[in-house]
Amino acid sequence: GSLRTAHGVGPETAIAIIGQRDSLDLESELTATREQDASIVSWVDPEYPELLREIHDPPLAFYVRGSVDPSNRRVIALVGTRRPSSYGRQTTDRMAYALAEAGFVVISGLAEGIDTVAHRGALKAGKETWAVLGGAIDCLYPTSNRGLAEEVSANGAVISEFPLGRRPDKTTFPMRNRIVSGMSIGVVVVEAAKGSGALITAKQAMEQGRSVFAIPGRIDSPASQGCNALIRDGATLVASVDDILEDYDYLFSQANLPRRPAAIRGPELNDEESKLVEVLDQGEGRVDDLIRESGLQPAAVSALLLGLEMKKVVRMLPGQVVELVRSE
Repeated sequence: GSLRTAHGVGPETAIAIIGQRDSLDLESELTATREQDASIVSWVDPEYPELLREIHDPPLAFYVRGSVDPSNRRVIALVGTRRPSSYGRQTTDRMAYALAEAGFVVISGLAEGIDTVAHRGALKAGKETWAVLGGAIDCLYPTSNRGLAEEVSANGAVISEFPLGRRPDKTTFPMRNRIVSGMSIGVVVVEAAKGSGALITAKQAMEQGRSVFAIPGRIDSPASQGCNALIRDGATLVASVDDILEDYDYLFSQANLPRRPAAIRGPELNDEESKLVEVLDQGEGRVDDLIRESGLQPAAVSALLLGLEMKKVVRMLPGQVVELVRSE
């Protein structure tokens, strides 16, 4: 809603609310915001999210392109590294899709890597997703996500507390992260190195009294050290979406219990292809192990793998290693 007309908020307070009292011209800011196809939601507006009101340092106002349902508490954050492994990408994609299917709004930070995959996974399920930016809505970062931001605002909301023109920097991302966790009932960290911004989000979630979930990773992967440390320190280990859903049964009325998400349907496979995929069910394997465990001839396995690669079910890695592609 418009700050000027909000109950109890005059132009002076409105300028203070946007946080740049000395340098901001309210009239031109409101005009520029409308030109960005956005609006400003202030603390006194009914559109202000209930969950965000509950944190100790909520933004007095924020800019939004799209819309948020302020009373929706079925909001969960998926966050992680900007440089995920293929395991991190696949896990995020499946988790975001399944959580969205189950009735959650997936919220993240529109950054490269895990955030991007999280938003795309929710959109793939045809569901709503919210993105909180580390800069102003007219200073989108990374610029490569401009198209994704448009999809998100058309199917949810793109949100920022920063006045127009504010570019992201080291100080803005931790501020952004407290809103990601503050708008959520829980934060799922998929893959995060030590010292990662995703761990700041998890720490803020704990301080806000929100649940923290972490997906375990390989002990020799630097990208998983943060998640494994979170689990060691008491975060809930997530092996499947059910580990999250069972914490939140109370959010869904009996009539509206989440459908257990079906596996994302892939291409139809014949019996021999299915046999190979079952052997690969742990995620990856060497070609010679596949030949031994499937009982098929080497030439047959090579031909089947070629077909599966064309169907985008597997990908070949260096060293004669085959990896299952869960979904992209």
